[in-house]
Amino acid sequence: QVQLVESGGGLVQPGGSLRLSCAASGSISRIDSMGWRRQAPGKLRESVARMTSGGDTNYVDSVKGRFTISRDNAKNTVYLQMNGLKPEDTAVYYCYLIGDSGKLFWGQGTQVTVSS
Repeated sequence: QVQLVESGGGLVQPGGSLRLSCAASGSISRIDSMGWRRQAPGKLRESVARMTSGGDTNYVDSVKGRFTISRDNAKNTVYLQMNGLKPEDTAVYYCYLIGDSGKLFWGQGTQVTVSS
């Protein structure tokens, strides 16, 4: 089993920054990709950023140029640096990991609120 523990959410003013962390532990034999999705109230969960095992990254258009995903392989940790935050970025952010044979694991979620 794989456990994902997220941290770094909180309340920030528009234009501010936050850095989310997601540490993976447990029976991790291979990581295909790790990433972040978010869900705002009344909306479907959407993909935010993703990084493959080869280091390729993908971002949803609304965060390009503002968010950066990175990874520390030694710590099995993925980060999401969020700059220039907007009220529409308010959501619960979920980390995920895709391992062997497409197995998908989720973190518990961390709240990000952007408000003045």
